[in-house]
Amino acid sequence: MLELGAGFAYVGQQVHLEVGGDDFYLDLLFYHLKLRCYVVIELKTGDFKPEHIGQLNFYLSAVDSQMKSHQDAPSIGLLLCKSRNKVVAEYALRDNSKPIGVAEYQLKQALPDGWEDKLPSIARIEQEVLSSIKGSGLDI
Repeated sequence: MLELGAGFAYVGQQVHLEVGGDDFYLDLLFYHLKLRCYVVIELKTGDFKPEHIGQLNFYLSAVDSQMKSHQDAPSIGLLLCKSRNKVVAEYALRDNSKPIGVAEYQLKQALPDGWEDKLPSIARIEQEVLSSIKGSGLDI
């Protein structure tokens, strides 16, 4: 949350949307108080793929249709992935009209002294997250 900066209000995690009788779940949903818009954040554990933009574009359309009021600005999308090829991301976003950004996330590699044995390793956390996602039936 601190990385996002000031003005973000947390709306929810795995926020349910129903579109055409099908269920969809947003990874993270925020509302930006100064911009007066929703911010949809999708998390991908692997490399960026162009089809991720289509999914996020769909989620932005659904949020704007179902949640946004007439006073709100259009929703913003942020796709966070483990790695991205800048050229592929540029091509995927080139003709898209919605405000979408693609960024890589980085996990901190260093812990303060004395904490190494008190917290799980990054590899263990990633393993737990992936197993819980696979068990939930969600596609990441």
